Amino acid sequence: MKQLKQVLPSHISTEIHGDTNKEVKGINLDSREIKKDYVFVAIKGYAQDGHDFIDKAIENGAVAVVVETKAVLDRLSDTDITTILVPDSRQYIAEMATSFYDHPSKELKLIGITGTNGKTTVATMLYDLYTRLGYKVGLISTIENRIHHEVVEAKRTTPDAVSLTHLLADMVDAQCDYVFMEVSSHAIDQKRIACQQFTGGIFTNISRDHLGYHNSFKEYIDVKKKFFDVLDDNAFALVNVDDKHGKLMVQNTNATTYRYSLRTLVEYKTKVLANSLEGLHLSINTSEVFAMFTGTFNAYNITAAFAAADIMGEEEQELLQAISAIRPAEGRFDVLVGQEKKVFGIIDYAHTPDALENVLTSIQHIMRTGSLVTVVGCGGNRDKGKRPLMAAIAVKYSDIVILTSDNPRDEDPQDILAQMEEGVPDNEEQKVLIIEDRKQAIKTAVKMAKEKDVVLVAGKGHEKYQEIKGKKIPFDDKLILKALLL
Repeated sequence: MKQLKQVLPSHISTEIHGDTNKEVKGINLDSREIKKDYVFVAIKGYAQDGHDFIDKAIENGAVAVVVETKAVLDRLSDTDITTILVPDSRQYIAEMATSFYDHPSKELKLIGITGTNGKTTVATMLYDLYTRLGYKVGLISTIENRIHHEVVEAKRTTPDAVSLTHLLADMVDAQCDYVFMEVSSHAIDQKRIACQQFTGGIFTNISRDHLGYHNSFKEYIDVKKKFFDVLDDNAFALVNVDDKHGKLMVQNTNATTYRYSLRTLVEYKTKVLANSLEGLHLSINTSEVFAMFTGTFNAYNITAAFAAADIMGEEEQELLQAISAIRPAEGRFDVLVGQEKKVFGIIDYAHTPDALENVLTSIQHIMRTGSLVTVVGCGGNRDKGKRPLMAAIAVKYSDIVILTSDNPRDEDPQDILAQMEEGVPDNEEQKVLIIEDRKQAIKTAVKMAKEKDVVLVAGKGHEKYQEIKGKKIPFDDKLILKALLL
């Protein structure tokens, strides 16, 4: 247990009312999670303001509160609650958390993977690779968090600053050597990863996403770049230079920069020798490997994982052997083969225009015969501008398209579908069906499919629910498709 004064960042200008010699048992930004002798940090969030929940936090046992509003400081000045006025609660809580948990990232080799697409796959590949190579490894991803072999539920792509630091401390306690972590633009912007010491950063690609949060695509790019801007000169930065923003990402970094590509001769150059539903045959620099992943986009992901491990000193042949043995992350180009109709089913998390186009063009590239039936929707309370784009891409590369509900959240699914339908060209309307009920849409797709056809169910991937009017209702694309095919 530490005293409050031991976890307060001394280099940040603050105004403090009250005793800092109190013992503290924890820190949290959620008033519901506050317990006796905890510090509550009030953050002005995207949807709610933590300052509105200070009284609840005190009621739950908080002995100190961190605030950004002087009025709150003055209001609590006559109480025994220690109150700390700070210029930026997000930065402050990150600093406090690292002090409280004894700077765990310094004891680990922490690798962050950022970009629009491929983060989960690259992070999971690296986790699997290093586990196979005999290390104790941590994973922080959209699908799940892992402390070596122990699974810890993932509530968001990148946890809040306290949860993240606590998770890293648990990984140190479990004697993990490496941690591979997805780094979202929200996490960078909201300083959830502030104060963490990264051994390396990987940039996969960038395309339109999260424009319901970021004000523009430029802002989204700039936020991603901030991750590389703060890497120190002991770290490495690995970037995909086939993406036109790859060079920009490392323009101001102090880290040692490495590049990977499928088009250009750089430090890590890959050539696709064969691409089928069974897997990829690749040449990486001068070595060949067969991997049980499909699609050109996965050739990029494999190259990123190989390059990062090579940069960190792993032996090449051991790496290649491990790559040939690993499997795709759940819900990422997840292939099922129908036993009776011999129909291929594919589940993929593609929920951006670029990701959907990557998946569809990869399927088209490896299909020798048959038709492609695509089931796709768009989430509610998110970037509305991508909805017609997603439909247009689905129509362009598919023989039949079924537009359906995804996670409508607080929106009317019919409104979302109407906005998607705007992207369907007039001369292509005959190959588009609109079926709001997602389960019925998947059933219809499988009924329409003939032998050697491919049914792609896109958008939700690994998710086990549909989010409707504030409730998460059990729903699993893979279970439904598997039951229909097998």
